[in-house]
Amino acid sequence: MPVKPVPFDPDLMPAYTRLVPGGGTPLGPDSLPAARAGNTAPVSMDEVIGNRPVAFEDRVVPGPAGAPDLTLAILRPKGGVTTPAAVYNIHGGGMCMGNRFWSIDSFVDLVARYGIVAAAVEYRLAPEHPHPAPLEDCYAGLSWVAAHAGELGVEPGRIVVMGRSAGGGLAAGVSLLARDRGGPAIAGQGLYCPMIDDRNESVSSHQYDTVGWWNRNSNHWGWRFLLGEEAGGPHVSPYAAPARATDLSGLPPAYIDAGACEVFRDEAVDYATRIWATGGQAELHIWGGAFHGFTEQAPDVTVSRASKAARDSWLERILALTPVPA
Repeated sequence: MPVKPVPFDPDLMPAYTRLVPGGGTPLGPDSLPAARAGNTAPVSMDEVIGNRPVAFEDRVVPGPAGAPDLTLAILRPKGGVTTPAAVYNIHGGGMCMGNRFWSIDSFVDLVARYGIVAAAVEYRLAPEHPHPAPLEDCYAGLSWVAAHAGELGVEPGRIVVMGRSAGGGLAAGVSLLARDRGGPAIAGQGLYCPMIDDRNESVSSHQYDTVGWWNRNSNHWGWRFLLGEEAGGPHVSPYAAPARATDLSGLPPAYIDAGACEVFRDEAVDYATRIWATGGQAELHIWGGAFHGFTEQAPDVTVSRASKAARDSWLERILALTPVPA
């Protein structure tokens, strides 16, 4: 029986039509350079931070063994850390686009509001750097943050790893790696609309085959860039595509969300369900009428405000955060 897409929230439609004018240009090998070029404008952190009491620095740290060094964007309260906790962010971009500054305004806000530290990793991108390069970069960056927690003013056991889209998939992979390699300790994993299943065969992926700005075709190419000919086949590593993991026990508590109107909806639901089946902790939110990345593209719409409030509530509970007095 043919599947029909779930209708979008009308309040989100203006943002959606801006994202997908005339249907958009499908992602693929020929269109990737243009897609990257449209997302590489220089970032002025002075402008991003504005008058918020947040200090920024880029820190170059060791990469994985035999690989280049990494750059971490580090944000700290100007008046000193008041809550010794950190969030470690992995940016999205379908495994093939993006940089450490994507969504960084939201992390400036977290640092200012809670007095914590935030770090964002610049990892190598596919297809030039296929799996496991992006994952190992993200793991190396997290390991550095954990090893230098004291220097940063953070307790080693109070670090949440998080990411949006491809970054959510990499955050899930890093959490699996940390469990299986015996560290570093992670307090929680925030998996926002995570890209975790290379098979691309769920009901939601078929519902959004040609609909949406990150649709089934884009997802196909994101995974193909990362995994090459192995994408969708029987030999894909669960660290690359965490939905492939057969053992989801012993993982840090997870926050998992997605829009009802995106390809990642069903794999997000399945991942949470399988964490629960092991006795693990997962908080799951599926936002009605919402498309992929809605909180960034339409931040002031009612459903986006509700989503951001739920994410902050989970962080407050996992890291024992309270807002800094004004």
